[in-house]
Amino acid sequence: MARIAVRATQEALARQADTSPFHPTPTRPQVEAAVGAGTARLGLTLELPYPTNLARASRAVQDYVSERVAQLTGMRVTEVTLAIEHLVLSDGLARPRVQ
Repeated sequence: MARIAVRATQEALARQADTSPFHPTPTRPQVEAAVGAGTARLGLTLELPYPTNLARASRAVQDYVSERVAQLTGMRVTEVTLAIEHLVLSDGLARPRVQ
């Protein structure tokens, strides 16, 4: 379950990168999964690009991971919690200013 959730999280983050002019390189997300009685609860620890709309990005990751894990496992995902460990400065902003 955790491996599937990691992959789904990476897919969700890649989808966000495709819609952003910036392409940071986040670290591999960490996942904790609690499974029982045909349901799953997931806890994700990840990095998000900066600048970004945190609320929108978080909701998009939660929705995508929930749907994708349910689709691949046949289990109902009842909860996806996020811990945003770092905001990663986007590549486009990492260049020093010219003086």
